[in-house]
Amino acid sequence: MADCLNETHMFNPRWRPHAKFHNAQTVFLAIILSGLTLYYTWRQAKTPELRREFLFTSAITGSIYWIAGLLSILPPGTMGVDPEFGGPAFPQGKVFLGFMSAGLLGAWLEYR
Repeated sequence: MADCLNETHMFNPRWRPHAKFHNAQTVFLAIILSGLTLYYTWRQAKTPELRREFLFTSAITGSIYWIAGLLSILPPGTMGVDPEFGGPAFPQGKVFLGFMSAGLLGAWLEYR
């Protein structure tokens, strides 16, 4: 999250207020999804079926942010890195794919 609060994002004077709004929205979305993921990962279940449901829910909530990050490069005009910082590039793609894959693979291994 530190990269969202530095000179390339929130403190970038070239960013319009609406872009900063969406940056803040993304940060808060990540915090909320992280909280939900932890809640459903560690929540006690009374039945094995309910435990599986909690596991499925935590896998989904834990992956939504990473899936959205991967998809965000698709709309025309988007870049993972602004030109003044070395773009166009999408270095986040590998990180997003790695975290998404790790979460879903871990859930699948536990779920099967």
